[in-house]
Amino acid sequence: MMNGKKMMIFGDSYSTYEGYIPKGYAVYYNGHRGAEPDVFDVKNTWWMRLSDRLELEIVENNSWSGSTVGYTGYGGNDCSHTSSFIYRFETRLKEGFFEKNEIDILFVLGGTNDSWADAPLGEVKFDGITDADLYQVLPALCHIAKRLKDELPKTRVIFIANCDIKEEIINATRTACEHYGHGFIALSGIDKLNGHPTELGMAQICEQVMAYLK
Repeated sequence: MMNGKKMMIFGDSYSTYEGYIPKGYAVYYNGHRGAEPDVFDVKNTWWMRLSDRLELEIVENNSWSGSTVGYTGYGGNDCSHTSSFIYRFETRLKEGFFEKNEIDILFVLGGTNDSWADAPLGEVKFDGITDADLYQVLPALCHIAKRLKDELPKTRVIFIANCDIKEEIINATRTACEHYGHGFIALSGIDKLNGHPTELGMAQICEQVMAYLK
């Protein structure tokens, strides 16, 4: 039973909506883009649909448009102390967020910008990961999977891999999840416009997550 459980999201543009992410984070969906995907109500996002369907309480949606899991952003930009998933998680950890908030289920939907930014892939590794490795996508994915396992042992962590991105990233996410015992969902056939889910695409993401959770 999911009713009443507490949910958190770490994401990128796919999971943003104006007014529902931390202040200062870049937003993509805002209900009035016009030429962009037709998601004009927060109720139509994949995560709000899921929350409503399963009666999950959203503790925080920690999503930042354009963000990468690892430290390499677009144009080789260094995201080690800004928008990267790793930095955002470590920041919440240091702030005592997880001591104050019990999270039952945490969704990680990322890797899309790592793929689009053509960040260095590196190799899957589970030991001896250095700070330099975190500028490469595959070890960065392994690292955050380990950190979530170590720091949130009671939380059900589920990684969601986008479709239409580099297969190496999808496969590495699956491998890291298998290694650390996290859930893994590989999205397929999501309706998109300009690379982003439409209202239909959001509904499809929700349905695929729902199917996994059953």
